[in-house]
Amino acid sequence: MQPIGIFGGTFDPIHYGHLRTAFELWQALRLSEVRFLPAGNPPHRQLTHASAELRVAMVKAAIAGQPGFVLDDREVRRRGVSYSFDTLTELRAEFPQRSLCLLLGMDAFLGLPDWHRWRELLDLAHIVVAHRPGWKAPTMGPLGELMVDHGTGSIRDLHEKLAGRIYIRAVTQLEISSTDLRQVITSGQDPRYLVPEDVRRIILETGCYARERRDGT
Repeated sequence: MQPIGIFGGTFDPIHYGHLRTAFELWQALRLSEVRFLPAGNPPHRQLTHASAELRVAMVKAAIAGQPGFVLDDREVRRRGVSYSFDTLTELRAEFPQRSLCLLLGMDAFLGLPDWHRWRELLDLAHIVVAHRPGWKAPTMGPLGELMVDHGTGSIRDLHEKLAGRIYIRAVTQLEISSTDLRQVITSGQDPRYLVPEDVRRIILETGCYARERRDGT
């Protein structure tokens, strides 16, 4: 059976940068599906701006109609801090015989040593790093050692093994960030062509980011 991709994030809001990365990895790695997991209470970021319910709704709207894209809202339903280790532990119990691939951007991968029980993540899943121009895989320090021990250039390894490999894949660079996107919206500009139209409609109808301007936050 083909691997399952695990794509987490605050998705505050989800945008075409997220979607294109997930789509290219889904195709290139021959994943059976990509599970989008909006974070509930992320440990490494400030509080989210849109509510969990709205972020889930935006992800659902963004991936509607795309084969292989699945919404998984377990982290927003979970109480307490959302740790990737806990999520992967749950998924490994649900899919004991399936390869799991945790999909990360290079910036997130470089911050991996700050994650909860980060060394144990490879016991539960592979790590797939979406490489973007300007970033290089670490060659020294704890991550450099991790690459030496677990790095692979073979997609076959992701299919034949359940966990334990690190694979780096170049993806199309789309210069969109959720932070910049929120600034576009709060300044009164239209986010058209930065997000799917159904996501844009939710943002404009709910005013979930315009409230930041009114509140001065």
